[in-house]
Amino acid sequence: MDDIRTLEARARREGTPLIDGDTATFVWKGSRPVFLQGDFQDWRGTPLPLERVGRGLWVRSLALPEDAYVEYALLDAKGRRLRDPFNARHSDNGFGDVNACFWMPKGEATALGQRVRGVPRGRVTRHQVETHQWAVGRKRAVALYAPPVPGPVPLLVVLDGDDYLRRVQLPTLVDNLIAQGRMRPVAMAFVSNGGPARAVEYTCSEATVGFLEQHVLSLARERLSLLDTRRTPGVHAVLGASLGGLMALYTAQRLPHVFGHVLSQSGAFSIDGNDMVVFDLARRTGQPPLHVWMDCGRFEALVDGNQRLPPLLQATGHRVTYEAYSGGHNYPAWQSHLSRGLEEIFPPAG
Repeated sequence: MDDIRTLEARARREGTPLIDGDTATFVWKGSRPVFLQGDFQDWRGTPLPLERVGRGLWVRSLALPEDAYVEYALLDAKGRRLRDPFNARHSDNGFGDVNACFWMPKGEATALGQRVRGVPRGRVTRHQVETHQWAVGRKRAVALYAPPVPGPVPLLVVLDGDDYLRRVQLPTLVDNLIAQGRMRPVAMAFVSNGGPARAVEYTCSEATVGFLEQHVLSLARERLSLLDTRRTPGVHAVLGASLGGLMALYTAQRLPHVFGHVLSQSGAFSIDGNDMVVFDLARRTGQPPLHVWMDCGRFEALVDGNQRLPPLLQATGHRVTYEAYSGGHNYPAWQSHLSRGLEEIFPPAG
């Protein structure tokens, strides 16, 4: 490790954490001890104390995958968040706060979420759908994306639609993939979640399945040029992350004639040792085959369920790809890895 003066000088010059190969060194300047928590612990357990190495200087080094994306927070002795003065990079944590973040040297954010001049843009329109008691509230927001080419095309229903619109920039990502010839054109329906009722609506809810089938699909068929599931059963897909990833698979298991394709990011298939019903449905034989693409961060406790589910699906005739990435449970990691799933589920024609 560098000497004390070099550590502080590097922190001020390079920003923190200091990266040396597979080692990230967090540095804090202050009179009182601080603690570290982040993706590398899946935000669980006891925060890691920084060690005092000199007067008012504290450090902690961690070995991490060289391609990892990492979010973290510094905490005081009472568990209150502290701003890392040496790191200006931040990410919305989805809970009303921000995490500090960084990439290890062999990892990088995807450029696909950036608008590129000259790339044809799909059209996004916003709508309010009557819920008719299938979902919380009288109306639910749904945004529709029409690709910059004529249809008919498959539909991708996106759960937690607001987050995939704002944080993943999914319309831009899809525009770029289509323009680069890496995926076929698709339409999309971004469905807002139920806020405080999200967990209820996304934990294998038959009401949510009914809402998607009867109201979201009806809107999409009315406003978009879609392939007909009567002629091409299972042509559409559903995407979600975390509980949304669980609900995406469950929706396809319940409506395989409509949704024959699934993209699940960090799916919450098993929570605190309790397997969701998707495991039981995966064991059923004689079902229409699904094409399932799954990913999960290596730091996540959810990785266990994500590793156990694919063999069950494959044993009953479903096509499954599972990929692990070096990271945790957050939208920047999901955004950077999602293109791999889109390219597999929607390969370019011909």
